[in-house]
Amino acid sequence: MMRHRAGVVLIEEGKIALIKRTVNGKVYFVFPGGGIEADETPEQAAKREAFEELGLRVEIASLLTTVERNGFQYFYVANRVGGRFGSGNGAEFTSGDCRRGSYEPVWVGLDELNGLDVRPQEVAALLNKS
Repeated sequence: MMRHRAGVVLIEEGKIALIKRTVNGKVYFVFPGGGIEADETPEQAAKREAFEELGLRVEIASLLTTVERNGFQYFYVANRVGGRFGSGNGAEFTSGDCRRGSYEPVWVGLDELNGLDVRPQEVAALLNKS
């Protein structure tokens, strides 16, 4: 089933906000984001997901890129306008479903991206070029 998704690329002081995922002993990183609901634009979904996963209110600055994989994934450059990092309370933090692994909001130095498993890699590669 195709599901469109939206995510944010939030960079502050040379660091990027990512979600550290640990599933079955494997660690990787994803951009904060998730599925676009039927009544949302991609931009609205990205803002909602940033609040749910990071605890931050953001404004969308621009579309960085779109990745096509089981639907379209929109990645937006965003700026923080409020909230407290790490205070997200989305379903991924409250469901108690340990089969989905853990979700941890983290700041990662842009200079560290090359050494990490960041998904989707196409978006991380764009950031390494800038």
